[in-house]
Amino acid sequence: MLKKRELSDCHVLYELMVDPAVFPFVRHKANSVEEFLFLTKQTIEAEENGELISRTILDEWGSPIGTINLFDIESGCGFLGTWIGKPYHGKGYNHPAKEAFFNELFFEKDIQTIFMRIRKTNIRSERAALKIPYVSLANETRPDIYQQLNADGDVYNLFQVERDSYYMHTVREIAQTPVEDTILEA
Repeated sequence: MLKKRELSDCHVLYELMVDPAVFPFVRHKANSVEEFLFLTKQTIEAEENGELISRTILDEWGSPIGTINLFDIESGCGFLGTWIGKPYHGKGYNHPAKEAFFNELFFEKDIQTIFMRIRKTNIRSERAALKIPYVSLANETRPDIYQQLNADGDVYNLFQVERDSYYMHTVREIAQTPVEDTILEA
């Protein structure tokens, strides 16, 4: 479902990213394949330097369909940025990609808090965030970050995922998974 970013995926990802339904919501925009290659190379280098974490989202056949990133990592916190190509919208890729990424961030990379800034006009992303049981609206609980995001106007809502909330969610999911009958051999 996820893999580290590779330059070989850039052509496919670029074509998906420039779709008008996707492009306005991408953090690192590119106006050509060459520029996207350059930005991807910078992203790979920034990850090597511990500045961000970036993965390519794959479909069930291993084809690149989008990216998921943790930007601005500082003191165990960072900002999530995700985009998926329009042909894959509404097909169930967003939630499993986030779960796989959150597992890596919280249990392998020691991230404590993931913030999501979502434009108030991006209704689709806001609805998707509110469907996730371990996500909370943080406009009032993190007023310093909320005000910083909206210094130039009331543009964003701030959501957060705390490691403890995510951990409790995973424990509840495991507890609710039925144990299949197994036959023990003697």
